[in-house]
Amino acid sequence: MKKVLITATTALAGLTALLVANLPANAAGAAPASFAMCATCHGVTAGGSAKMGPHLAKIMGRKAGSVSGYAYSPALKGSGITWTAAQMDKWLQNPRALVPGNKMPFAGIADKAKRAELIAYMKTL
Repeated sequence: MKKVLITATTALAGLTALLVANLPANAAGAAPASFAMCATCHGVTAGGSAKMGPHLAKIMGRKAGSVSGYAYSPALKGSGITWTAAQMDKWLQNPRALVPGNKMPFAGIADKAKRAELIAYMKTL
């Protein structure tokens, strides 16, 4: 019995190592399903193909309205916001309430858990 248990444990460890070795390099920072609504307008790489909204690369810690080449609303550009987790949570919950007059056509996300997973993902960008 002991030999069977050792053999099974060794096989399981080998299989786990094989699976981990074959994961894509970005699996740890893979976008959650809830990011699909963001990806419609936002890319995740600086200098990537232009979309309707600015890219989100290195968004956390960045000043709102600061990606060069994107035409932000005067309201967002002048908001003085720096994207922290707390500010991003408020933005994702209700962009119009946080920055009246911004031009992002997005009503917000009521689900706190979905906002949290999006913020966690944006921290990896």
